[in-house]
Amino acid sequence: MEEIFRLGEISCPSGALVIVDGGHLGLWSGERSPAEIDPALLGVHDPAMAAEVLNSVDFAVVGPDASAAARSFDRQPGAMLHDIPASQAGELERVFEEHCLAAGLDARVEALPNREPHAQRARRTVVEGGGSFLMFGVPVVVVAGIPSDHHLPVLASRVDSGDGAGPRWSEISVRMSNAPAKSSVLLGDIRVDWARVLFGDADALNVWQHDEAVDGLADVAFWGAAAEEAAATFAASELGEPGEDDVRGWTGLTVAEAMKKALAVQSWKEETGRRMMVDFRPHSHHWQVMRQVRASEVEAGTVDVGDARLLCAMTTWGDGYFPVSADLDASGAVVAVRVTFSDAAE
Repeated sequence: MEEIFRLGEISCPSGALVIVDGGHLGLWSGERSPAEIDPALLGVHDPAMAAEVLNSVDFAVVGPDASAAARSFDRQPGAMLHDIPASQAGELERVFEEHCLAAGLDARVEALPNREPHAQRARRTVVEGGGSFLMFGVPVVVVAGIPSDHHLPVLASRVDSGDGAGPRWSEISVRMSNAPAKSSVLLGDIRVDWARVLFGDADALNVWQHDEAVDGLADVAFWGAAAEEAAATFAASELGEPGEDDVRGWTGLTVAEAMKKALAVQSWKEETGRRMMVDFRPHSHHWQVMRQVRASEVEAGTVDVGDARLLCAMTTWGDGYFPVSADLDASGAVVAVRVTFSDAAE
């Protein structure tokens, strides 16, 4: 039998809700060009590949048949093609031209003079009525028409997956009203690589600090087979954080001091071949919400950023592509937004 849990609530002053893997928010460029994002955050360290990322090109699909051409080309959602590596830009133009000729469509792609910031991608998607776009290849969903004047409950449905893994979420939903849903529309998929999903106001994400401490402080945590030995070696104690048994380290250090201790423990681990995990945790917005997630029985937490409240929850399925749908009432207003999980996760 399905169980319903209240994970928390969000607020969305801008009226535009972004649904994204919370672990990827360090990639969000806000009002800046995506070219300003360090390729290392994408796991790209090779200089040649980094140059490809930094010099990528965004294309707009234009012409009388632009919408039909973009849909049938089916490379990216919407009428834009984002983050095309510079070395592939010419080939994309050629392939798109061939596609339009074969389909009898009057459309073409035009390279933008500057990359489109992620905040602008979200705003444009709102104008289009909601949907999805790519952020460095990661699908992100934006929902338009969210009530902006009150908090909205976030609920999760749980069922036994039947595969021996125990109960897991079947869906997580944001409820806008109690009006009955008369129809549902698929907005797109989100891609999850960090086993978590975040519901956040589009404007609030522009001031989100993913890795930078908001108070100048940081924690260091370590756990594993050698944790007790490391604690004795470095005079560390139990971390004392809810939901983190047998984790040692330090809390509330300056960022510089915490980094020094984290590097020392990591070096000791590598030099001695000890089995242990070491985590450097600046007091960022991401740290604030994940601190609650680790302590929560439902693996969810909230954080206030400006006037908005954001919520992050673990998928319970791990990583994968998960569809996001909007339920509409008889007038076409959004009454709920749902992320659906299943054993199709990869």
